[in-house]
Amino acid sequence: LVSLNVSFMLVFGTLYPAYYSYKAVKTKNVKEYVRWMMYWIVFALYTVVETITDLTVAWFPLYYEMKIAFVIWLLSPYTRGASLIYRKCLHPLLSSREREIDEYIVQAKERSYETMVTFGKQGLSIAATAAVSAAVKASTAELHQSTPSLLALTFLM
Repeated sequence: LVSLNVSFMLVFGTLYPAYYSYKAVKTKNVKEYVRWMMYWIVFALYTVVETITDLTVAWFPLYYEMKIAFVIWLLSPYTRGASLIYRKCLHPLLSSREREIDEYIVQAKERSYETMVTFGKQGLSIAATAAVSAAVKASTAELHQSTPSLLALTFLM
């Protein structure tokens, strides 16, 4: 049942809407643009919530069937579930928190850049140390190969 649910979600929750999003872009139909953008915003939130609920309430009877029914409800042009959730819940919530979300994203970008620079410097330092160490070992090995050993010298004398 779990693999059937995953297959259903991939086909109907992702591929079907992706194809119709492509069609909306291709035909430049603004009404369809808006419809599918609202769907993707709701589906993104659904995916986050689903990840948590899969870990906590997957044992609930008919859980997977309810997920499938929910995605069908979101997609249906008759129920316009995604549009309803977007207009009644998400748009007001996002509008009221937009400034805070934008500030958080800017801070996260700055922290990620700083983290990448720090890791880059550490990586370069490790690589330089490894290169110097390898060069020292190689020159030491070459030195040992080119100089005759004391034992060999004593036999020659």
